[in-house]
Amino acid sequence: MSQRFASCSCGQLTAQVIGDPVRVSICHCLACQRRTGSVFGQQARFRRENVSLAGTSTAYVRVGDEGSRITFHFCPHCGSTVYYEPEGMEEFLAIPVGAFADPNFPAPSVSVYEERMHAWVVPPAGAEHIP
Repeated sequence: MSQRFASCSCGQLTAQVIGDPVRVSICHCLACQRRTGSVFGQQARFRRENVSLAGTSTAYVRVGDEGSRITFHFCPHCGSTVYYEPEGMEEFLAIPVGAFADPNFPAPSVSVYEERMHAWVVPPAGAEHIP
């Protein structure tokens, strides 16, 4: 079974995962753009029992466009988000794909909030498109 290792920029907050992600997605919502400083957020969802966390995090709770809450956990030293918990999906943890620093990470299979997608972004062929 495969193992992957994610961490913040300074290495203080980490997540080790066993197995493949349940889902890899990109989100084009404005909140993800602001949170990441990029044109979309990309995250991998894993079953909570397959994730081992280490280090200290600071939490930030954001209410999404549809009213659900998401608790982001980031390093209090360097500010990198390492994992987050979507309300109503307690059996999962989401980890930003960039925290793995792995160019061979699986491509996203879902692209959401595409009405806010930058015109030059092209989601992977075969991805499910959700406006």
